[in-house]
Amino acid sequence: MADLARTVRLTGTLAAAAFRAEVQYRASFLIVFAGLLYQCVGFAFIWVVLQRFDTIGGWGVAEIAFLYGVRLCAHGLWVVPFNRMLELDQLVQQAEFDRFLVRPLNPLLQLLTSKFWLGSFGDIIGGIVILGVATTLVDVDWSAVAMIYLALAVLGGALVEASLNLALSSLTFRLLTARPLILLADNVFNTFGNYPLKIFGHVTQFALTYVLPLAFVAYVPASVLLDRTNDLTVTPWLAYGAPLVGLVTFTLAYLFWRSQLRHYSSGGH
Repeated sequence: MADLARTVRLTGTLAAAAFRAEVQYRASFLIVFAGLLYQCVGFAFIWVVLQRFDTIGGWGVAEIAFLYGVRLCAHGLWVVPFNRMLELDQLVQQAEFDRFLVRPLNPLLQLLTSKFWLGSFGDIIGGIVILGVATTLVDVDWSAVAMIYLALAVLGGALVEASLNLALSSLTFRLLTARPLILLADNVFNTFGNYPLKIFGHVTQFALTYVLPLAFVAYVPASVLLDRTNDLTVTPWLAYGAPLVGLVTFTLAYLFWRSQLRHYSSGGH
């Protein structure tokens, strides 16, 4: 228990220091605004499409906004602490990752708290705004159970995205860079994650549910809350347990990270 408290304290101290280092520059807040604007433009494109066709796969503008808000909140929730992963290849190639291995703290926690990218806050702010508005427009009985499920679904979706990013980043210890794979996965999530998967073919739906579990980030939990479970290809018990998928995938990704970390070879030797 003492070790856990010490780890939490050190992690918090490092995270706070990294955050202070970023916010000391006024121009940094422009990055937050740019990230927010980028996400708003993405939703504006979907809104324009809906003005032309009224619905997408039977989902109206309010339902699509709800789906978009859930996915964007989940995306922002993982990208705020995990944005440093994209620079792992540089740290490995320049042997800067060495310093994380000689300090008395989990290397992954040190990596995540070494620097913040403020642009990621634009993602989560945009997600909260869009989701907040959408919850007032969709036909959902917002009971305590529904609200708890939504909160857990966003957290679970964040863990799904984080687990994929962590697993792919782990390959850096073998390949020296996994950036193309990470960017490809991020592009898939951004391309398919904002729409109801029923509009895609059966093969694509299967792949984005059971191979790359994108469906559990927003589509499955949104379908549960919107009472659209008949559209899903997963069993009801799995749909209602969607938040747990993130916990399972992240646990597996972390175990994979630890197994790949043993293959790290310092570029300085």
